[in-house]
Amino acid sequence: MMSVSEIKSIKELYGLDLIAPGHRACAGCGALVGVRQILLASKRPLIVVNATSCLEVTSTPYPQTMWKVPWVHLLFENAAAAASGIEAALKVLSRKYGRQEHYIIAFGGDGGTFDIGIQALSGALERGHRFLYVCYDNEAYMNTGIQRSGATPLGAATTTSPVGARIVGKQQQKKDLMEIVVAHKIPYAATASPSHWKDLVNKVRKAQSYDGPSFIHLIATCTRGWYFDPSESIKVARLAVETRYWPLYEVENGRYRITNPVPNPKPLEEFLKVQRRLSHLLLPENADLLEKLKAYVNERWERLNKLSTCFA
Repeated sequence: MMSVSEIKSIKELYGLDLIAPGHRACAGCGALVGVRQILLASKRPLIVVNATSCLEVTSTPYPQTMWKVPWVHLLFENAAAAASGIEAALKVLSRKYGRQEHYIIAFGGDGGTFDIGIQALSGALERGHRFLYVCYDNEAYMNTGIQRSGATPLGAATTTSPVGARIVGKQQQKKDLMEIVVAHKIPYAATASPSHWKDLVNKVRKAQSYDGPSFIHLIATCTRGWYFDPSESIKVARLAVETRYWPLYEVENGRYRITNPVPNPKPLEEFLKVQRRLSHLLLPENADLLEKLKAYVNERWERLNKLSTCFA
């Protein structure tokens, strides 16, 4: 792990920004902040694979691009498969022409990872291809109209799970993607937040140190789908961590470790009230739904805490 003094400037440590200015992402887009941090921290030379997503459509309005590295656009469902193919091709080139060290990062949104692309991701993890897959999670299909996804939390309002008299937002809990990934027995998996950049930088470097697949699950605050002021994007991401809604932890060779302990969490209401997609849960008539969401958050934290203690 690097100390604070060693991380005075990410750019000084890892080189120039790999994202050009002038991209079309929304002001306050948490995904772009996180992606920039990941690219700055990444080892070089780097190849980026990008599933169809907000990141793709805002970064490459033809004939322009923000990417300063080799970049491949894929469909929603096959980013992990394409990353696997690139990694296999580089192995062949290395055998023929000598070792050619390249690093591969695949980016996918929650729709293209939790749902549409989970089959390709599972196959790539099972086969053991060496690349880092980053799921930036804004908890809905923001690119196509803010529809609910497997990542959408209980009670959240989307265009396909609206808040009405009979149904209040999404009726199912969020899919536990990290546990699905960990079940593949890969060397490294972790959660991250753009609000905790040192934690994210360390996890990127650790993920790329393994000769096998790695995974980072990044919370990506979304002004359009979460409904908050763009200036508060990092504040919202930080609240997700400080309320234990988004626990920061890693699973390294099967060993769990909470990387950002939250001994005195803020009330979950602090995170919910700043975003219109979830603020209705604070109404008296939705108290039961709020308690279910709180129970989910608390039970997950207690489980992670116990697992981390076992491996301490």
